[in-house]
Amino acid sequence: MKIFAMAAACAALCLSAGSAGAAETAGIPGVRGIDHIGFTVPDIDQGVNFFRDVMGCTEAMRFGPFSDDKGTFMKDLVNVDPRAVIKQIAMMRCGDGSDIELFQYSAPDQKTVMPRNSDYGGFHIAFYVKDIKAAVDKAKALGLKTFMGPFELKEGPAAGQAITYVLTPWGMQLELISYPDGMAYEKNAKTRLWAPQN
Repeated sequence: MKIFAMAAACAALCLSAGSAGAAETAGIPGVRGIDHIGFTVPDIDQGVNFFRDVMGCTEAMRFGPFSDDKGTFMKDLVNVDPRAVIKQIAMMRCGDGSDIELFQYSAPDQKTVMPRNSDYGGFHIAFYVKDIKAAVDKAKALGLKTFMGPFELKEGPAAGQAITYVLTPWGMQLELISYPDGMAYEKNAKTRLWAPQN
């Protein structure tokens, strides 16, 4: 794929957030919300199957590959090794929250150890569920590694939520979270966090 075509495809994804009607701040203008969360998986089919069959997401599209055999396009565009290859990208629609973008890369300097939450760059994705106990029970029945929980917060601003961490088959951290009666901070909140529509 020619470099200008790759840039156009990536730009189309980046422009989807839009800027009309956003409140102006001293920071980056026009931010409307989180469009998607992107991360790299070892195998794109395994990632798509997991987020579809286990988490209930829907695959919207796939595209790729992207690479540059001689130049610095990959470093210039997405800050990876110039010889890195994005084998495929899959976009997943998940409930009424942000989308998920899955990448399958190969790169000469690729690291294959998943970061923990305590590591710089550590991350997790939290999925809101209607019934935390039912969700955790299903995760266990599917053979996913689960951690302590459902753990209910009873004090402080987040009181009212219950969480459990689980691992994907490739070791990525996910959180299941529920707060069906809201959280304590909401009583006096000037700014409210995202919450599900139903």
